Amino acid sequence: MNILIIGGTRNVGHFLAHELLSTGHNVTLLNRGKTPDNLPDEIERLRADRTDSFQLEKALIGREFDVVVDNALYKQQEAETIIRLLNGKVGHYIFLSSGQVYLVREGAERPFTEESYDGRLIPAPKANTFAYEEWLYGIDKRKAEDVFIKAGQEQNFPFTSLRLPMVNGERDHFSRLYSYVLRLKDGGPILVPETPDYALRHIYSQDVVKAILLAMKQTGKGRTYNISQDETTSLEEFLGVVSELLGVQPQLVHFRRGLLEANGFLPDCSPFSERWMSELTNERSKAELGMTYTPLREYLGKIIAHYESDPPRDPVGYKRRHREIQFAEQTAAEK
Repeated sequence: MNILIIGGTRNVGHFLAHELLSTGHNVTLLNRGKTPDNLPDEIERLRADRTDSFQLEKALIGREFDVVVDNALYKQQEAETIIRLLNGKVGHYIFLSSGQVYLVREGAERPFTEESYDGRLIPAPKANTFAYEEWLYGIDKRKAEDVFIKAGQEQNFPFTSLRLPMVNGERDHFSRLYSYVLRLKDGGPILVPETPDYALRHIYSQDVVKAILLAMKQTGKGRTYNISQDETTSLEEFLGVVSELLGVQPQLVHFRRGLLEANGFLPDCSPFSERWMSELTNERSKAELGMTYTPLREYLGKIIAHYESDPPRDPVGYKRRHREIQFAEQTAAEK
């Protein structure tokens, strides 16, 4: 098949491109070209800023694809543009959405099913805050999904939406899991907010690739699928598995969230402690796509082995690690 991947060369898109090439597909990549992609030369490159409709139209003019996998669509206008350019020229469009479409819902209860989507939305948090940026991300993903849903109903636009929670993988350029690994290995305390203590249900990057490949076999009938690991864990349980794989003892120290925020430690000190971590069910993906998921301990072992053999650059948030340790020691001394 002739397949276009839009964006996403640093993480999931990188693995997807290799998998598609190895199975004989023709792969084209569209992105700005600002980040080296270290992908094989046989992949055709199209260069455009997808947020610029004129650049995107110039890059796609006269092109048709059996499948388009879009890793980098975040806004309603971008969805409207891609539908205008691809309608009638794509056999199946696969949109990588987010579990945060549920987190901006009013009254939605965890774990979220695909049916949890409809309902009133929560008001915007205070502007220029971390919470506002995360809220806006979920709102914008919803607006984009709504455009595709409408286009599917009115224009028979052949789309599938895959809703993803936190993606853990060897190439996570945000280094969220690696942030915990570094803190566990240095033996110091990990600062964790007391509330909210939401359960974690993430996804392995290679399982996202698997879900895309399975979705490609469908006809694109406007279906939405949660893509999420089987296991639901607390943060303590999750880090317990990581600690066992590293052969260390975890030292979690709980503080009031407001105190950690006031000292500028969150979200860096514990990136999986935010309310913006979605918890998704996966039954529909199993029943309709035939999806199976890599066990949590198995995929964490693969990621940690990769870190051991090819350590990423220390994340920016780890540069203040000494302050976290000092803060925990001072607080304990004051009690």
